[in-house]
Amino acid sequence: MRLVLEKRAERSVRMALLSPLIAIALTVIAGAIIFSLRGLNPFEALFVYFIEPLTQDWAREQLIVKAAPLVLIGAGLAVCYTANVWNIGAEGQFILGALLAGMIPVYFPTWQTPDVMLVMLALGILGGMAWGAIPAFLKNRFSANEILTSLMLVYVAQYLFDWLVRGPWRDPQGFNFPKSVNFDGWQLLPKWGEIHLGALFALIAAVVLAVVMWRMLKGFELRVLGSAPRAGRFAGFSSERAVMFCFLLSGGLAGLAGASDVMGVSGQLQTPYSPNYGFVAIIVAFLGRLNPIGAIVAGLLLALSFIGGESAQVTLGISDKIAKVFQGILLFFILACDTLILYRVRFESTRPALTQAAE
Repeated sequence: MRLVLEKRAERSVRMALLSPLIAIALTVIAGAIIFSLRGLNPFEALFVYFIEPLTQDWAREQLIVKAAPLVLIGAGLAVCYTANVWNIGAEGQFILGALLAGMIPVYFPTWQTPDVMLVMLALGILGGMAWGAIPAFLKNRFSANEILTSLMLVYVAQYLFDWLVRGPWRDPQGFNFPKSVNFDGWQLLPKWGEIHLGALFALIAAVVLAVVMWRMLKGFELRVLGSAPRAGRFAGFSSERAVMFCFLLSGGLAGLAGASDVMGVSGQLQTPYSPNYGFVAIIVAFLGRLNPIGAIVAGLLLALSFIGGESAQVTLGISDKIAKVFQGILLFFILACDTLILYRVRFESTRPALTQAAE
């Protein structure tokens, strides 16, 4: 007997819905095996990782705080990937959004009127859009691979951030620590407990993008260009405009996530600053079935992996890097299980072939 992948006549709607659930189940099983190999009780470890954080008020608040940037970025990436535009550099766009938003307190620390918050958020969006426009321009003008260019710009953004915070933007009263001045007053987002205004931005963005993608002509255009580019060109849709639109949209949302993070969580620019939200949001987009509403659920699940990693570090004495392990395993299983959308698995007997060879 051998395992054979047989191409389906059409996409399986059932498997499209079941694929992420299967991937999550396989990730939990893989996690149990990993914990067992570490000499831990797998049931206790999984409880500490996935369930215990949900039983505490502070952890539930942190879950929403960490989910907010993941949903913002993941919803934008879902639109990109639906249109077959591969923005892999949302992490860099996130960093540029944080950097430009933090520029205002650095140069204008006494600006304490309500409009300063709006200016910082707007600069964050513009920073992400500007960083996203670079690979879009290179793609349209020179046919450069947007995967490589957007990814390489992440490292440029990281080094630029590091240089500014360690150098020109360092707080002169910060005892030589690599950080900017602290944000204050209207330079910070309003909070309810630990939950800041960025969570509302994420919810609104996901809903609006869902309406755009499924109820408006622009969404239809992006879906057609993503699934049938030739038909899209016959319909008069421009792939170049779609590339620029997707990068500006996803970059702007990533920049807004970066601005919201420094204004709502850290309250300053400090290095190293690489929360990996931009990379984890790629998993959010695929786990959410490239649907902005699905990104909300997927963002909460991936945020749980961050909280669970911290909880496991304290309770079980293991590295908090276990969160990255779970995230990587989950992405692997999502991509593997998505194969079942276009292919079905069947077993084929090898006995006739062996008999024929013997004759």
